[in-house]
Amino acid sequence: MGVLLIALLLLIVLSGFLFVNLSPQFGGTASEKQKAIYIKSDNYKEGKFINQEPVTMDMSLSDMGKSLVGYFSPIPNTVPKNDIEVEKIDSINIQNYQDKTRLVWFGHSTFLLQMDGKKILIDPMFGDVAAPHAWLGTNRFSKELPIEIDKLPAIDAVLISHDHYDHLDYSSIRKLKQKVTFFYVPLGVGAHLMEWGVSKEKIIELDWWGQAQFNNLTFSCTPAQHFSGRGLTDRFNTLWCSWVIQSGSENIFFSGDSGYGPHFKVIGDKYGPFDFAMMECGQYNELWSDIHMFPEETAQAAIDVRAKTVMPIHWGAFKLSLHSWTDPVERVSSSAKELNVNLVIPKIGEDILISNKSNFDSTWWKQQ
Repeated sequence: MGVLLIALLLLIVLSGFLFVNLSPQFGGTASEKQKAIYIKSDNYKEGKFINQEPVTMDMSLSDMGKSLVGYFSPIPNTVPKNDIEVEKIDSINIQNYQDKTRLVWFGHSTFLLQMDGKKILIDPMFGDVAAPHAWLGTNRFSKELPIEIDKLPAIDAVLISHDHYDHLDYSSIRKLKQKVTFFYVPLGVGAHLMEWGVSKEKIIELDWWGQAQFNNLTFSCTPAQHFSGRGLTDRFNTLWCSWVIQSGSENIFFSGDSGYGPHFKVIGDKYGPFDFAMMECGQYNELWSDIHMFPEETAQAAIDVRAKTVMPIHWGAFKLSLHSWTDPVERVSSSAKELNVNLVIPKIGEDILISNKSNFDSTWWKQQ
């Protein structure tokens, strides 16, 4: 019996080793030539990217135990009782749209942005599970998406905030790569894309405060307080960021993933005010409060960046923390009211017109 147990343990360890080292989901590694470029960044020290403020990342064994117990024996309502219903959109609608700037939310942090005649995807995670394998995560809260990835028309640009599985999805990139003209990513993330078959010529990597011009649009890579990594040994190997998206007449902010910090006010002072901001609000916990905001901090961060209208994101699709799935919108709604923040909570798939912020049923999640 002892021999069998040892053999089983060795088999499990070997399988895990082979999975981590051979599965394409884990992405690529920057070359020495690329790393030589990163050394020039103020955000790269001793072979790793860093945050502007001190960030605590290491959990004790006790903390890890609490997280595991909470994840597998969760409080009630961590997932919706029923599949979330989504509004649908078709490829002809997207292709022919030439009206005012609009966003379509796919849940969590994924958006289709149509602005100045261009089609832009933000953090295009279209997969069912935010993990390298289906066994390692829970399913998406909705059975459907507003549009399936195969039916999307040609995409002008993709913006990616960082390389975590709920923001950078292997299967999505593989299906998108022939549709997309350019990928805009923070430093280091291009190695993943190239590993997955994206042409180097299509990838534009930016450091914090770097800008890229795309026709009449400007994409600015701005700071966030977070971390990166897809495997067991690659933490901080790539940069993480937020994005500022500007046309000649409109100004949008996308927070990516971030803990609360002074960078929000710096961004607001440099690029604000913003007509619309998509701000992280979900998957938080006291154990990782430095890298994910609580809803009350989301409302304050919206003030810091000088946003006229705010939409909470990073919720509504995946269970990645221990709180109830509605806790983010309940708490941020309360804080937004106290702080006089103009908040919108559209349905997944609903048209979000930057110029019209009032036609939303912001309580739809109560019926799920």
